[in-house]
Amino acid sequence: MSMKCSLTIMFEAPFWIGLYERYDDGNYEVCKITFGAEPKDYEVHEFLLRNWRKLKFSPPIKSEKIEGRKINPKRMQREISGQLQERGMGTKAQQALKLQHEQNKLERKTKSREQKEAEKERQYALRQEKKKAKHRGR
Repeated sequence: MSMKCSLTIMFEAPFWIGLYERYDDGNYEVCKITFGAEPKDYEVHEFLLRNWRKLKFSPPIKSEKIEGRKINPKRMQREISGQLQERGMGTKAQQALKLQHEQNKLERKTKSREQKEAEKERQYALRQEKKKAKHRGR
């Protein structure tokens, strides 16, 4: 079982957002965290500790295996500085967030449709009651 996580914090006008990505046994999931002002390191750490269970990750996307080799510290530093220079989200992250967005949209649609139908039924029942009351002469 191998797991790899990364948190990227970037400015996406007008907010600072965190992109939390995790690879778990060939599955890739992503969660978008919106911060207001630029968060400090300790604020991000505290937020993750407090809200870990509440994070909503996208549905898993199949991904290639993660290599578990040891990386030279200098190479790792270069990779980190390279990642810091990159702007925006990776395409996998975008796809996963888009998929999550679409699922949330479908859930909202079904909920609102059910609410509308329930309201229609309630209105119909009220009209029927009024008809009966008028028929009885009340």
